[in-house]
Amino acid sequence: MCSGKLQTGLLVAGYFVYLLAGAAVFQVLERTAEKQEKMAAAQMKEAFLQNFTHLTVAEMEQFMKNLTEAIQNGVYPVGNESQIEDSNWDFSNSFFFAGTVVSTIGYGTLRPKTAGGQIFCVFFALFGIPLNIVFLHRVGKMLSLLCKKLGKFLHEKGMRKKKIKFLTLLFFLATGILVFLCLPSVFFQITEGWSYSEGIYFAFITLSTIGFGDYVVGKQPGRNYFSYYRTLVAIWILFGLAWIALLFNLLTTVLEDTEKIIVKDLYQIGKVSKDNEASQQIRCWPAQLIPEEELQPPCAEGDAQKIESLPADSEHTKNEKKTFSYSKTIAITCED
Repeated sequence: MCSGKLQTGLLVAGYFVYLLAGAAVFQVLERTAEKQEKMAAAQMKEAFLQNFTHLTVAEMEQFMKNLTEAIQNGVYPVGNESQIEDSNWDFSNSFFFAGTVVSTIGYGTLRPKTAGGQIFCVFFALFGIPLNIVFLHRVGKMLSLLCKKLGKFLHEKGMRKKKIKFLTLLFFLATGILVFLCLPSVFFQITEGWSYSEGIYFAFITLSTIGFGDYVVGKQPGRNYFSYYRTLVAIWILFGLAWIALLFNLLTTVLEDTEKIIVKDLYQIGKVSKDNEASQQIRCWPAQLIPEEELQPPCAEGDAQKIESLPADSEHTKNEKKTFSYSKTIAITCED
């Protein structure tokens, strides 16, 4: 027991140290390049405001292209120059990005743009994704252990096994939906200004690792977020992934069991239908076409042997009588 707890503690500590180290490296590699890109976007905006009445169609097209590229790279040229100091690659955002890499969510709104950052991201994901799988497996075991303890407690209270299984499953689903979907959606509604349905949508799309990127936390222009907001969201994602992975495994098991039941029922229905069809065909046949064994009433094996032996015995008796009569005639002839 102590050894298992020690292994779990070391795994959790190593996992978060790996994420923290990755966040620090991403911050160092990407922050300077992002600052330069923001300054270039601000200069582009300033030049547009000074000359927009004299721009040609080609210059306007080039401006729109540069603006679109800046937005795709996470640079929003909105507001004054003080926003240049607000970085998408501060430590909180870098930790959030590291978490989305190892969890394979990949929103696409924040990504490394320098050569060093891209190469590091490849190796960080190469070792981080397997580590994340091990971490989620261990957290899933802990959640399963809690459900087993609940089942053991209910069993000691004298509850039946089927009821225990149902209540344990209900507890697992209700607790997970409340902690990882419902409550975070309220939090996102307050912090991001989304509707509650949008919060539910974002939570599920994120935890299921679909990650469309249409809704991302901490990216609303003009909203003030508290420090380490995205770090807190990243931790919610990491533990929520373990819960939803168990939920998907449970649903997979239910679907497989349902499939087996359906296949079994279809086989039984097909077998009964086949037997009924064969019986109906026999009833419709003329009597001369029905095999004799199906026409004969059931009888004992000994009686059947007796019935079959009667003609043979009669024939044998006739032969004996003929032989005796022939012998007697010969004897009389010889005497004469």
